[in-house]
Amino acid sequence: MPIRPLPETLINQIAAGEVVERPASVVKELVENALDAGARRIEIELQDGGTRLIRVRDDGGGIPADELPLAIQRHATSKIASLDDLEAVGTLGFRGEALPSIASVSRFSLGSRHRDAAHGAELVIEGGRIGEVVPKAHPTGTTVEVRDLFFNTPARRKFLRAERTELGHIEEWLRSLALARPDIELRLSHNGKPSRRYRGEPNDAGLFAQGRLQETLGAEFLAHALHLQHEAGGIEVSGWIAEPTYNRASADQQYVYVNGRSIRDRTIAHAVKQAYADVLYHGRQPAYVLFLALDPRRVDVNVHPAKHEVRFRDARLIHDAVYHAVAATLAEARAGREAPTSPMTAANDSPAFASNGMALPQSFAQSGLGLRIADAPAMYQSLYAASAGQPASTMPLPQEVPGEIPPLGYAVAQLHGIYILAEARDGLIVVDMHAAHERIGYERLKTAHDGLGLRTQPLLVPITLAVAEREAEVAEQEAGTLLSLGFELTRSGPGSVVIRSIPALLAHGDIEGLVRDVLADLREHGASRRVAETRDELLSTMACHGAVRANRRLTIPEMNALLRDMEATERSGQCNHGRPTWAHFTLADIDRWFLRGR
Repeated sequence: MPIRPLPETLINQIAAGEVVERPASVVKELVENALDAGARRIEIELQDGGTRLIRVRDDGGGIPADELPLAIQRHATSKIASLDDLEAVGTLGFRGEALPSIASVSRFSLGSRHRDAAHGAELVIEGGRIGEVVPKAHPTGTTVEVRDLFFNTPARRKFLRAERTELGHIEEWLRSLALARPDIELRLSHNGKPSRRYRGEPNDAGLFAQGRLQETLGAEFLAHALHLQHEAGGIEVSGWIAEPTYNRASADQQYVYVNGRSIRDRTIAHAVKQAYADVLYHGRQPAYVLFLALDPRRVDVNVHPAKHEVRFRDARLIHDAVYHAVAATLAEARAGREAPTSPMTAANDSPAFASNGMALPQSFAQSGLGLRIADAPAMYQSLYAASAGQPASTMPLPQEVPGEIPPLGYAVAQLHGIYILAEARDGLIVVDMHAAHERIGYERLKTAHDGLGLRTQPLLVPITLAVAEREAEVAEQEAGTLLSLGFELTRSGPGSVVIRSIPALLAHGDIEGLVRDVLADLREHGASRRVAETRDELLSTMACHGAVRANRRLTIPEMNALLRDMEATERSGQCNHGRPTWAHFTLADIDRWFLRGR
């Protein structure tokens, strides 16, 4: 068969195979075009999950009548004109493939009125055959109508799922967009009935509106959301992460945006996973909404036809920025600290008042339950001796202010030798004393060890390890990084390295397996916490053995001291295995148990 150029319609249909996967892909491209046109209100009408009809109306700037034919030509765009524009692209769309690709596999019409035009116009295309531009009444903005998707490519149509499934994909994408753009009003109807509406709200102080967060991810997420704001090296990381106690069986509430573009990225997902590793229960997934802002020239958005993925110029800096932002926020989520911690929903209640505004009895703070840490007997010092490795006098404990009620309140009793019951300013606190003490000891062991640094231990007999050639290259290129982690490695051949020194704390572990994992991490993500993770596993075991056991009877001062330590210890809301260490029941909760007020 001789070489010959493909027909334009077939070229567009081939491109449609990359750009138009399903109705949700069409909705995404059309809505992103509307946003690029400055729309503030977008209406989406669907029939049969989008397979029969997708109609997107916007109130953006509109398209001049003489440019309508250009809009459906392949690689025709108003968004870039040079390589410099492409390398710093700031719009959601830019490739000029979406409209011609969609039009080639549907019955397509494009109607619009430019903001400076007196009248609107329309262009109709069916299966790639272009009609004439005709006058049509139209308000300022654009309407794109896509009927009978894949009607001329039946093989593609057979891959579509049930109506409910296709609608679900559209609703999920719309939820992702709603999180990123709370200032835009979005309306969705299906089969003639309203399905979803997101009201546009101001986006003050860089925080998306509370209402938008709640209507997209739910009140439960909002109740456990921690606000995050971090900037380093020209990379700004902001958004919301959920407390570890709010976790998911799947990654269905994980949203990442780079310069406003929703993406999927393994580097960012890995950084978040590592930040949660110390506080999340095994097999569970964190929930988060993260926004990264950086110079557009530091990220390549032109690596995927559907623009789902990007490539960072320096993936290591991105990984480190995300990890440190999430880890620092989680570290501040201490027991007794209510979420969210943002100015948006911060409580303004005085610590001396209950949640219902009634003053607490003065005798409460003056009772024996209000003993200060200094009053704890000597036996409390032995409580930490096994796990903390430092005398009680050096432990950082908060100073209580007379008359104020601390977040975890004051202990009143011990239940079954397992739980501490404490009276808080607005209800009851229940603490798992072993889990809480385990976390306190663990954090102190980490702090003590970090203060000394990672001491290295030379091997009496160096170990020659066979690795992949790419990993041997990493060992050679990242010798300084490896040395900072406690490893002295030298490349001894195309696919081998020699281990000469290792971290002293891990001298009795699986050194060869650890080195392989570290090299794999450095190759994949440009960073590795494998040494810290392995070290933390060892310290966690030590802390667990040193923590108070069940049926250990504590005095009231000992219990109060443990509560104050929880308030001062990072990540104290979860034990070393990710389980919660405390629970809070308000007076209203307790009243409901006994049907009070009914």
